[in-house]
Order: sequence, then C-alpha cells, then structure tokens
Amino acid sequence: MKGFNIAIVGATGLVGQEFIKVLLERRFPIASIHLYASDRSAGRRLFVGREEIEVKETTHQSFQHIDIALFSAGAEVSKHFSPIAARAGAVVVDNSAAFRMDPEVPLVVPEVNPDDAKQHKGIIANPNCSTIQMVVALYPLHKVNPIKRIIVDTYQSVSGTGSAAIEELSTQTRLILEGKSVVPHVYPHQIGFNLFPHIDVFLDNGYTKEEWKMVEETKKIMHAKDLKISATCVRVPVYVGHSEAIHVEFTSPITPEEARLILAGAPGVKVLDDPYVNLYPQPRLAAGTDDVFVGRIRQDVSHPNGLAMWVVADNIRKGAALNAVQIAEVLVNKHWI
Repeated sequence: MKGFNIAIVGATGLVGQEFIKVLLERRFPIASIHLYASDRSAGRRLFVGREEIEVKETTHQSFQHIDIALFSAGAEVSKHFSPIAARAGAVVVDNSAAFRMDPEVPLVVPEVNPDDAKQHKGIIANPNCSTIQMVVALYPLHKVNPIKRIIVDTYQSVSGTGSAAIEELSTQTRLILEGKSVVPHVYPHQIGFNLFPHIDVFLDNGYTKEEWKMVEETKKIMHAKDLKISATCVRVPVYVGHSEAIHVEFTSPITPEEARLILAGAPGVKVLDDPYVNLYPQPRLAAGTDDVFVGRIRQDVSHPNGLAMWVVADNIRKGAALNAVQIAEVLVNKHWI
C-alpha cells in the first residue's frame, strides 16, 4: 500500500500527541507527517517514532500535498482551516464540534456507520468522546432489537478538558491533602475530591452543550431521528477514562444474557461482567486501551423492555484519536481518498 502525507493540527495537545502514537501503533501507511499548532507552540519538537519533527504554525499554506489532515485544535481553528485544507486536496478528519451537525458533513464511528464516510466532501467529523463510546456499545443491540429510548449519565474525566485540567486536579489533590485551600482556574468549582454536573455551557433548555451533543450526535450516527435520548454529564476527579450509566428501552424484551452474547461478538467492544468476582469496567483499567468496555448488564426493573449497563472507555484514545485514525483507515482501505 502506498504511503500518505499526513498533517496533524493541534499536534502539541493531548489528542494531537495521541494521534501520533496511534498512527504508529497501528502502522498506518505514512509517507510523511507534518505537525502544526498555534504560533505559541511553533518551534517545539516532538518525536514521531525515532524521528524528531519540528512543530510549525498552522497557515493557509500548511496543506499543500497533504492527503489526510487530522484536526484537534478547537472549533474556531477547525472552522477556519478545515475548508482551506479540503480545498487544497486533503481529507480532513476533525475532532471538534465545528461540523458534527452539518448535514453536508459525515459524522462517523467506524464500528457503527463506516459507509457514511464515503459521502464526504473533504471533511469528516469525529463525534464527541461520550457519544462514541455509547454508540459503539449500543448499536450492536440496536441492530437486533431497535432502541426506542436512552437515558445516560456520564462520569467524565478531566483529560477531556486538556492538560491544564489534569494539572489542576493534581495540584488541588496535593493541596487538599496538605490541608490547604484551593482556587479553581480551569473549572468553575474545585475538582479535587469533588464532582459537578456541568460540562460545557448551559443551553436555554436546561441541558448543557455536552449533553445536547450526545442527543443530536447519537441520532445522526445511528440514523435514528426518532430516538428518544436524555443525558446528564458530570465531571469527576479521574484523570483518564469516561464512564456512563445507561438505561435503554428496546422495542421488544431482551435478556441480559442475550445482550452479553451480542456484545461479545461486536467490534470494538469487550464485555467485563461478573459481579460475583467484582468484574466490571473501570476507567483506571480502560486507560491506554482501545476497546469500549461494557458491564453491569442487567434487567431494568422499571420497564419490561429495558436493560441497564455500565460503559467505560479511554476518552483520549477511542473517544478521540483512535476513532479519527480508524476513519482514516476506512478511507484508505475502501479507496475513498
């Protein structure tokens, strides 16, 4: 297979550095790799394998001769530079929220809707991290027994906010253990030894933007515009790994045993479900791995067609970098680039 010229925009961030790691681990066919960031980060040098590459400032000229551009630099950067990259001939896989609900832009999770990527017009959106792990776990069940309603509560790690939030959690934890007071900077409240139901801004309907992303993105990815979804998203003092408590109403009754059997054969899913030996997914164990872990699968006693489950994944890998690289692999393997 021929190699491809890859650009990474936002290369110095958590997801940008994970892009590099995942591309190398999965032996993506790379002819060349180009690292871009803001003018503040330009000049830094990052290792790509054994090669040290200088990070350059992202400009209008950055995308000449680029085949695939992986973006994780925020919505404003994506809105400005993604169309420029696409016009230069690159296919953009964008990790921000800039294009996710644009009807002209595919929103893709390769385990769920890989064929949507074929419809791209130069830009493909990578979904929200919490949405990704939920649809990977639920779509195999939905194909067998269509889902009518989802109630999901998330427990999201600080790495979803970035390296400054990781540092804030570490600093606050140390100060609190030393009996000192803390002043939050990244978050509106103390995150050390605390949690709060506030991720992104609040909307007029009472939901946060993060919660509404899960509602709208899930419908688009699963091609289920009539699906009923409600979400509550909570920030918790965990470094890496998002957890979700999900209650699902199906069209017909389904047993936990049937669900486990379906999920055991589903791509990207690993079932960890034996409470008698304390086996269930945990963010500490999911960190650094590629799978979406599902456990605590049980009958929802409040509804005859209901199941409850616990879903955990590494939000930086499967929730961001890995999913984007998998999209790029779909493009390459199906010759859609």
